[in-house]
Amino acid sequence: MSANILIIDDDLDLAELLGEYLTSEGFSCDHAENGLIGLDKVKQHPYDLVLLDVMMPQLDGFETLKKLRQFSKMPVLMLTARGDDYDRILGLELGADDYLPKPFNHRELLARIKAILRRFEYASIQQQEAISRAGNLVIDHNTHTAHLDGEAIELTGTEYQFLSYLTQHLGQLISKETLSEEILGRRLMQYDRSIDMHISNIRRKLKADSQIQIKTVRGAGYRLVTI
Repeated sequence: MSANILIIDDDLDLAELLGEYLTSEGFSCDHAENGLIGLDKVKQHPYDLVLLDVMMPQLDGFETLKKLRQFSKMPVLMLTARGDDYDRILGLELGADDYLPKPFNHRELLARIKAILRRFEYASIQQQEAISRAGNLVIDHNTHTAHLDGEAIELTGTEYQFLSYLTQHLGQLISKETLSEEILGRRLMQYDRSIDMHISNIRRKLKADSQIQIKTVRGAGYRLVTI
């Protein structure tokens, strides 16, 4: 698997090590030492994924992600402080696709990157019906967009995949384990709240009086229903 990855991190030594490691695994890597430079690079080059550190000068990872999501749905893997739930949760709320706490094992980083790229590649070539409908929600699989009452819903790539999967399994109870494996490409880990945060983000973007709702079945998973 080959891809063009942008590393946005002010830790030059770490960025160099990551670049060398990922290059040895067949990826092309570029580096930006802060968020402002990173945003400029994203606007100029077609990267496949961004590795984004949280703690940076001038523009931290959260502000960088906010600005990035204003013009791009490019996959973002955030690198957060060890054990800092606030960083991880906030990153997902702002539209990150996944997170990895520092310090991390390089093999785990590689596995996370490959999982993200696989699911985005699969979504782009997946052969399925062009349109899925649930109540007043319309999912267009060709353009990877969602509309509610004719109005576009601004979803990240990962949020789109969650909503699309639930729509295709309308009324069915889908476990968190299934969502983690099918959408995030990894086994569900204990205390992992990433799925909860992605679902929460989607709920905020759906109208309160919408004909569709995502129901939580405590201890079991989620179900998309029409009302």
